[in-house]
Amino acid sequence: MSKTAALTELLDIMTRLRSDCPWDRVQTPSSLTRYAIEEAYEVEAAIQTGNIDHIRDELGDLLLQVVFQAEMFAEQGQFDFFDIVQTLSQKLIRRHPHVFGEEVAANASDVGILWEQVKQAERANKNKAHSLLDEVKHGSPLIQAQSLQKVAAKVGFDWPDVQGAQDKLHEEIHELNEALASKDTAKIEDELGDCLFALVNVARKSGIQSESAILSTIAKFRRRFSFIENELQRHGKSLEEVDLAAMDTLWDEAKRLEKNTIQ
Repeated sequence: MSKTAALTELLDIMTRLRSDCPWDRVQTPSSLTRYAIEEAYEVEAAIQTGNIDHIRDELGDLLLQVVFQAEMFAEQGQFDFFDIVQTLSQKLIRRHPHVFGEEVAANASDVGILWEQVKQAERANKNKAHSLLDEVKHGSPLIQAQSLQKVAAKVGFDWPDVQGAQDKLHEEIHELNEALASKDTAKIEDELGDCLFALVNVARKSGIQSESAILSTIAKFRRRFSFIENELQRHGKSLEEVDLAAMDTLWDEAKRLEKNTIQ
């Protein structure tokens, strides 16, 4: 099958799914955004493994999100997949004047400078009001929060030391406790977000990358929970057959073994 035929087949499959699959049919651009984020993380994890088959599979899942979104917007008469491709091609040409134009870039740093100059020109042409925070990309929430704080700190909007960030965190936790007591879901969500943002600030002021910290904890949780599962299986039991106290005991055992290994 030719590359063009393969792409056409993929787009035809997506159109068919939107028509005949009950789950695909009820999706909206908003309902799918979280899957795009999840798939991007899956790609990152696959690349870390170095498994080519896994990488190819996960890149396909990420491509599905683009194709799916394109199909839904095409149904609205907004744009289709090929419009996305054309827009991307034009942007790549425009932002690489050292390749497609007469600018010169001797190294990666020069390319970065040119890229930013073109972006600024694009903003000016759109008459878009520029904010200092525009330089922070919309990516991982933790990275985005820490980057926003770092940019704001450049103009003095920052605590002088980590103690100020800690005090703010305690203040936000107190407000979260009040929200929890009120049982107001919207208020709880708002205050929880404030707590997370304040905690990221504590990390930044301490020289810690929040994203790295949470990823380390996630990996730790996976290891310890797997230990619980394996130990129960070794004794002929399942998670459903034991109570929280038994699982907590095994969790503590996993912690103890990890500490001994580190020592």
